[in-house]
Amino acid sequence: GLLKRKATMCLVGVLTELDPPLTGGSVIFGRKHLTGSAIGGMAETQEMMDFCAEHGIHPETELIGAEQINEAWERVLSSDVRYRFVIDASSI
Repeated sequence: GLLKRKATMCLVGVLTELDPPLTGGSVIFGRKHLTGSAIGGMAETQEMMDFCAEHGIHPETELIGAEQINEAWERVLSSDVRYRFVIDASSI
């Protein structure tokens, strides 16, 4: 199989189907562990940050004051958010 008995598979940044797929039975009865993360560790994160800095890639954010948190949350709930909200720490 894809994974040995009592083994752990860690998926990092994988958003596609597994091939071959893991089935519930093979995971449970094989005592297999499956874990994952959308990002890598410190080294991978630093490499990505360096790449972005070198190529002028910046996040698209909307800066809000602490007093706008409730309004921002309402916008999240109504899917009216184009960028990531960042709270201005000086307004806290």
